[in-house]
Amino acid sequence: MPSQPTNFGLLEGPYCEYERSRVVVLPVPFERTTTYGKGTAHGPAAIVRASQAMELYDEELESQPYDQGIATVPPFLPEAFEMAAALGEIEAEARRHLALGKFLVVLGGEHSLSLAPVRAARAVHGGIGVVQFDAHADLREEFEGTPYSHASVMKRIVDDGFPTLAVGLRSLSVQEAELIHRQQLPVLWGYQLDQIAEVFGQALAALPQKVYLTFDIDYFDPALVPATGTPEPGGGFWYPTLALLRALFSAKTVVGMDLVELSPIGGQPASDFLAAKLIYKCLGYLQESESGNILH
Repeated sequence: MPSQPTNFGLLEGPYCEYERSRVVVLPVPFERTTTYGKGTAHGPAAIVRASQAMELYDEELESQPYDQGIATVPPFLPEAFEMAAALGEIEAEARRHLALGKFLVVLGGEHSLSLAPVRAARAVHGGIGVVQFDAHADLREEFEGTPYSHASVMKRIVDDGFPTLAVGLRSLSVQEAELIHRQQLPVLWGYQLDQIAEVFGQALAALPQKVYLTFDIDYFDPALVPATGTPEPGGGFWYPTLALLRALFSAKTVVGMDLVELSPIGGQPASDFLAAKLIYKCLGYLQESESGNILH
């Protein structure tokens, strides 16, 4: 076990100091529109807590990703009740960190919040694409009376003009399917996951060089991650997903990411730990890409 607790990096010492850290982890326990299963507001704390049990050495990369500096800042919750205003507050907070040159990791919380850091990333980095790992299309015009629902977040992102690539989708309405076909939105479906490696690179090539990664934890098969509000069978598994993420960080300049929709189950920390480990792996791939030591 690590010699002391960690929050995606050492709890004390230079590697977790904000000023010298390449990475900032921003917990956002935001939950307003969840429907079937609730509890995403507890996701950020569960992920940070699980991260305190992680080993810091990455055997795949033969490195310690925390070396780049990983600062975990206090949780942020918007004060506004109205959804557009609340998302505006989250966007301003995300932009503050991105403008300082940080790689931002937002811990959700429900998926609706992702619109905010995506907009913040474009404000700081210019034209970007959005890569979505998810079970659900999230392309509804509105859901249960709000256009800012967790079920509408990608529709807002598409409407904002962001090029997108969705990976792992296997649950959507007929209206969402019609929108995908009408606008020719790139999708690598859940049923294609077993053969996705060959076409993933081609799909990435169509996106801008800079991208933002939004990762809904229900992308994974619920046999692997049951702790999410709307689980769907047939999702991704650990090592094939890591291969896709490593390819993403190798091919593109990932400027920020979020992980959302974890709803912790008391006494069953496996999903929490997977989420924490997934983020740490992504930070390892970030470090690898920026050091130029990518193995092809």
